[in-house]
Order: sequence, then C-alpha cells, then structure tokens
Amino acid sequence: MGERIGVIGAGAWGTAIAKVLADCGHDVTLWANEPDVVESVNSSHLNGRFLPEVLLPASIRAEGDPLAVATGKDVIVLAVPSPFLMRVVRRILAAPNIMEGESLVTVVTKGFIPSPTAPRLILDTLEDHLPGFYRGNTVYISGPSHAEEVARGRLTGLAAACENPRNAIRVRGLFKGSRILVFPSLDTTGVQVCGATKNVVAIAFGMLDAIKEDSSQDEFGDNTESLLLAAGLNEMQSLGIALGATHPETFSSLAGVGDLDVTCRSVHGRNRRFGREIVGKNILAPFRDHDDLLARIGELGYLPEGAVAAKEVAILAAQKGLDLPIMGGVRRILNREIEPRAFLEGYLDGLGASLG
Repeated sequence: MGERIGVIGAGAWGTAIAKVLADCGHDVTLWANEPDVVESVNSSHLNGRFLPEVLLPASIRAEGDPLAVATGKDVIVLAVPSPFLMRVVRRILAAPNIMEGESLVTVVTKGFIPSPTAPRLILDTLEDHLPGFYRGNTVYISGPSHAEEVARGRLTGLAAACENPRNAIRVRGLFKGSRILVFPSLDTTGVQVCGATKNVVAIAFGMLDAIKEDSSQDEFGDNTESLLLAAGLNEMQSLGIALGATHPETFSSLAGVGDLDVTCRSVHGRNRRFGREIVGKNILAPFRDHDDLLARIGELGYLPEGAVAAKEVAILAAQKGLDLPIMGGVRRILNREIEPRAFLEGYLDGLGASLG
C-alpha cells in the first residue's frame, strides 16, 4: 500500500516528482500557486504551464491551498523555488501531522535562503522553523535530474542526504519500482552546496558555449568547456568545505560532478540557456544591475536559479575569504560590470599564465 504524499510546488520538477511517485502507487496531492495549473491538472491531467506534453496519472489531485495539501500526509515534498520556499513553508506549519512530527519532510529545492547576516543552507533554515524533532531528520534530495527526462521515465540517479540514515533509506523506498535510483548520503551540507552552486557555474558554461559557437577565431572548443567545468567544480568544493561539507566524495559523485555536468550540457538546463541568451540575445540589456535583475526576474519568462545564487555565493565567499573567480565573474557580469567575452578571455588567459 502506498504512502500519502503532498508535493508542495507544481513547477516542472515538483510535477515530475509527483508523477513518478503516483506511478509508484502512492496517493499524491500537488499544490500549485497558479489556478490555471490546478484546473489543468485536475481536468486534463496536464501541467501545460511548466511541464507541457507530459500526461499525468489521473490519480494526482491538485489544490490551491498548501496547508490542505500538507495536512494528513505521511510524506511532504517541498519543491518551491528557493526565493519563495520559506514563505510557503510558514503556511503549512499548522498541519497537525507536522506539529506532531508524523510526516517525513523532504526537500528538492536548490539554492540558498537569504537571512540578515548571510545566506543559509535550506535545511538549516527549514529546521529552525519546523518543530524540534525534525532537526537532523529532514531529507535533502538532489542530483542530475532534469524534470523533462524524469517525467518520461528515463533512468536517473539522486542523492538523498540526511543526518538520520533511516530517513534517507525511506526515501529510496518511496521510489521503488521507478526509474529513479536513490543513493543515501550523510553529507547534507555538501549535497546542498552542490545543488545551489552548480547553477552559477552553468551560467558561465552557457556563455562560453554561445561564444564558442559564434567565434570566428575558433579560440574555444569542447576542451575549453571541460576546463571551465572542472575549474567550476573545484570552486563548488572549496565553498562546500568552507561551509562544513563532510565527505569529499560528494563532489566527485552524483550530487557534484554528475549534477554539474548535466546542468551545463543539457538542452533542458535553464541556467545554461540563460548564459547563452546573455551572449546571444543580450538578455541583460533591460536591467541596470544584478539587484534590478533579481527584482524583475519574472520578466525573463523562466527562473535561472543560478542568477539568484550568484549574489548569495558572492556574499559567502567574501565572508569565508574565498577566491571563486568563475562564480564571482558571473556575479560581475550580472551586475553589468564586465562583458562575458572579456571575463572569459581574461579568466582563461589567467589560467594559462598561472601555469606558465
């Protein structure tokens, strides 16, 4: 018999997770902020706004009240984008099953949570708001997992990180019979940092990809992109270690290099797309600086989460005394301080000079 699961967030990723869990025989309810998504899921079993052309199981029900979706559930999956996550979490805290610690709370959101002092990891912030017995028992799920492929049943690996290994193993059981393979991890910090920072590197990768295509000088190629990817991974690990990551292998496995590679190279990647459009479509032209971009980010028509994380990474790097040139360069580009080609040429030339 399946579990009662509430998925909070009906974007592409939340909808894909809901579909897989429903296909596994669970009783799934999906919260959507948009009335048209609620109507579409319930009437035509489609989420045409965020995951078009994927037919959803008729058993999935959508609702517009997050508290109703969270109430009475064995498992709650939080899939709201990081800038809006805690606002929604506060609306579900009154669910009796949360107040009594009866629900397993899992998170698939990637990014950091702003705070007055510094950006914080998602689980740290979430556990400060949940009842005390959730501390160390919430599960963070991440890995190379484009929603479009997950929803179509393509084999995918995910890391489920939790200080309580039994909860990570329980998550693995939720997906039994699906094409999602779940690998438990104890490194909650490392997995979260990977999930947030890989999007920033992917913006740089997208910019390099567009420059490579348009270059008449044939100066950049696939080798250059792999160089950037590897250097970006080193920056992710540097920040992760500074924030308390416990397992170096986190960065060389699914949550790290696996997720970074698919985010950088896949046509489904929003952050790669954003980087390409910065170069190819001058998409930053309407915005004064990075803060203006973040204030009006809805005008893009999609959410490149790396644009949000770039500012947060810059704050953390400054506090920890870290030199993260790729992610810092993305921040400078979004702040209209430097052009993408000038930054990438300067950065890559600098790498060569340092080895000369």
